[in-house]
Amino acid sequence: MIVTGKRDPRAWRVDDDPFDKLESKRAPPSHSSARDDSSRRRPSVRVVFATNKGGGEPFFRVFGETPKPKRVYIHKGSIWHFSKKEIEHLTLATFAFTLALAFMSVNTGGLFAPIFEALNHPSEFIIGGGKYFVAFGPAFLLHEIAHKIVARKYGCWAEFRASPAGLRFGVILAAVTGLVFMAPGAVMVMGNTTKQQFGKIALAGPVTNIALWVIGLIAVLFGAASIGLVKPILVPWMWANAVLATFNMLPFGPLDGRKIKTWSTPVFYIWMAICISLLWFNLEHLKSLL
Repeated sequence: MIVTGKRDPRAWRVDDDPFDKLESKRAPPSHSSARDDSSRRRPSVRVVFATNKGGGEPFFRVFGETPKPKRVYIHKGSIWHFSKKEIEHLTLATFAFTLALAFMSVNTGGLFAPIFEALNHPSEFIIGGGKYFVAFGPAFLLHEIAHKIVARKYGCWAEFRASPAGLRFGVILAAVTGLVFMAPGAVMVMGNTTKQQFGKIALAGPVTNIALWVIGLIAVLFGAASIGLVKPILVPWMWANAVLATFNMLPFGPLDGRKIKTWSTPVFYIWMAICISLLWFNLEHLKSLL
C-alpha cells in the first residue's frame, strides 16, 4: 500500500488505515501533521506490506514464507517478458510436477509401489509422464502465466518462483504413495494495486483453467475422443483444469480464492460455483460423452 501526501482526517470513519494499528493512540485530527518540535511533517511516501488478518495475504507471501521489505519495481516492458531466472523456475516446477504425475500413472496401490513399478516398468513410467505432461502441463503453466500477464498489465513486477521445498515434498509423496499433492510455487507480484486489481490478478488463474476446460469439452463434443491418441489426453485434461481451478478458488492461505473473496464476495461465489460445476460435469457426464 502506498500513501502519499495528506490524508483526510475523517477518512478513518469510512475505511481502514493500516497505519492506525501501528499506533497505540490516534493523534487528534487537527494535530495530525504536528511535531513535538513545533515543525510540520513533510508529505512522504511509505511502502508497507499488509499484515491484517481481515484482508488477503500479499501475493508474494507463499508457503508460510514471510516477505522482507523490498524495493518495488514498476513494470515498464513487455507483458510477455520472461527473465532467465523465471524460465528456469518454470522449467524446474514443470519437471517436478511431471515426475510426480509419472509416479501416479504407475501406482498399483501400496506403500512405495510407485517407485518399484517405475523401476520394473520404466517404459510405462516414461509414457505415463509424457501423457500427463501434455494434459496437465498447460493447466499449470497457463494458470501461472495468466497471473503474471494481468499483474504486468497493471504495471506490477511479476515473475514465477518455484518452491524447492514444495517440489521435493510433492515428488517424494508421489513416489511413496502415488498421490499428487504439490505446492510448486507461485507468481510473485510487487507493485501498487487496488483491491479490485489484486483480486483480478488472482482470478486470472482459475478463469484460464475454466477456459482450457471448455476447450476440452468442445473437443469432446466434436468427437476428438474417437482419435486414438487424443482420448487418453482429453480425460486428464478435463480433470486437471477442473481440479486446479476449484482447488485454487478455496478461500484459504495463499490460494487465489482468498484474494478474490477479499476483493468481492459475490464474484468469489459466482466463480466458485462455476468451478464446482466443472467437477460435477466430469463426474456425471464426461464418461458418457467419450
